[in-house]
Amino acid sequence: MRRFVAALAGIAGIAWFRRRKPAPGPDRAEELKAKLAEAREAGDDREEFEAGEKPIDEVPDDVETRRREVHDRARAAIDDLQSE
Repeated sequence: MRRFVAALAGIAGIAWFRRRKPAPGPDRAEELKAKLAEAREAGDDREEFEAGEKPIDEVPDDVETRRREVHDRARAAIDDLQSE
């Protein structure tokens, strides 16, 4: 008799567990759509951001030339800061 009651309680517990609905949470799809729309609106600044970069075909191949250009720009920036 105990086994029967235990089996019946187990079946009832399993049935209750399966019928239980998960708690409603935030809608992830809507959150992601909002983030995507925000990123698209902010994406208009990309052209302005990339305007300061040199295209790859204009970058010198020589490492020494590139290093010299970087140092010259750094010295110019330091001179500008010191003059202020």
